[in-house]
Amino acid sequence: MAYRAAAQHRGRFLLRIEDIDKGRCRPEYEQAIKDDLGWLGLAFEEPVRRQFEHFADYAAALKTLDEAGLLYPCFCTRKEIADEIARAAEAPHGPDGPLYPGTCRRLSREAREARITAGESYALRLDVEKAAGKVARPLTFMEQGAGPDGETGEQIARTALFGDVVLARKELPASYHLAVVVDDALQGVTLVTRGHDLFPATHIHRLLQACLGYEPPAYAHHRLILDASGKKFSKRDRSVTLESLRRNGTTPASIIAQLGL
Repeated sequence: MAYRAAAQHRGRFLLRIEDIDKGRCRPEYEQAIKDDLGWLGLAFEEPVRRQFEHFADYAAALKTLDEAGLLYPCFCTRKEIADEIARAAEAPHGPDGPLYPGTCRRLSREAREARITAGESYALRLDVEKAAGKVARPLTFMEQGAGPDGETGEQIARTALFGDVVLARKELPASYHLAVVVDDALQGVTLVTRGHDLFPATHIHRLLQACLGYEPPAYAHHRLILDASGKKFSKRDRSVTLESLRRNGTTPASIIAQLGL
């Protein structure tokens, strides 16, 4: 869809390599992505933007959010978060499971500074309620494809869907949510094409765009290729790849049809 839109409007079709976590990224993986896109008939501009090369851009965005009072340090371990959620009578859930209960949001400034000075490790979370209050208007985004439940057209952004998301950690200077929002703005992206699994993320991305003063792009979400049980393919599960489908005789037209493009 993005490729067709770019061709029709003399635009640009961009590929981005999301390689912030260098421990999980390898040159052969990047080449496989390019090979797969080439097989599907999709040509993109070179050089591609690699997130690992743009940490300064993400740091600048974090500084903007911090100066607006929208970030707070979270010292909780995953186990501590799980334990607190388990103790709660009713824990609100989001697309990724139970939401962070806001433990460190309630710390005083003095307590935060003391723990940072003591050298405790922490992540930076977005205070979603404060961020939404700062925007002080309903946020929407335009869906030109269709979400997993058929959502299309103008959508109301549910900014609290993910709770107080992590935007950076000591070992990872930017989360997926922050990095793609910054990249879209800096690259002048006007249409984001991605799978159904990322449709919920658009809600928090719209809030970040508003807080950072970015114009939102339009979105076009598409179906995923699923296994026989209805589960999406994943590298983590050593699932089927486009390369293996290609070797087994699957055609580009078949893949495009399965994606609903």
